Amino acid sequence: MGEPIKVLLVDDHQVVRRGLRTFLEVQDDIEVVGEAADGAEGVARAEELRPDVVLMDVKMPGTDGIEALRRLRDLDNPARVLVVTSFTEQRTVVPALRAGAAGYLYKDVDPDALAGAIRSVHAGHVLLQPEVADALLSQEEAGTGNGRGGTLTEREREVLGLIADGRSNREIARALVLSEKTVKTHVSNILMKLDLSDRTQAALWAVRHGMAG
Repeated sequence: MGEPIKVLLVDDHQVVRRGLRTFLEVQDDIEVVGEAADGAEGVARAEELRPDVVLMDVKMPGTDGIEALRRLRDLDNPARVLVVTSFTEQRTVVPALRAGAAGYLYKDVDPDALAGAIRSVHAGHVLLQPEVADALLSQEEAGTGNGRGGTLTEREREVLGLIADGRSNREIARALVLSEKTVKTHVSNILMKLDLSDRTQAALWAVRHGMAG
């Protein structure tokens, strides 16, 4: 077994953090490396501890989860953020994903499913509960990137499909026998043509249009 997945817990409720820690600490491949009670502390701890995955609440006093996501993105922090919250409104889901969340789950998720979600986002996948994905796609049905897949070249469509499968640029380069620099160019072109801002949006777009493996 390799190194355990390092997880940071960010939630303003101590009882929630304690419950998450208690469950996750019995997982052989997951290690809770720290906790934070609000978004600002979460960003600071993420920079200090460099976790692989951050479990982040959305609604917190002071700096909320969405602002914390934006700050982590601006800092180019490599942690994958999995939002775990009780808030289900689309006005919360969409901004969180656009701010860089790799997944969005509700706090009533089955514990084993939560552990699986941590492993999945750590592996590079985008993870949404079905009702979250349905809400997101219905809201954006006539929005960003809609109907523009025909502008992609065949190679760009191949790259996009691999992005949706959670592959890194290095893995895509290896799979398609390309240089990483060429893959980066393809990714930039895909985002530009589809008017998307990041790989998470690209992955969601690919899933929506049946291009994921």
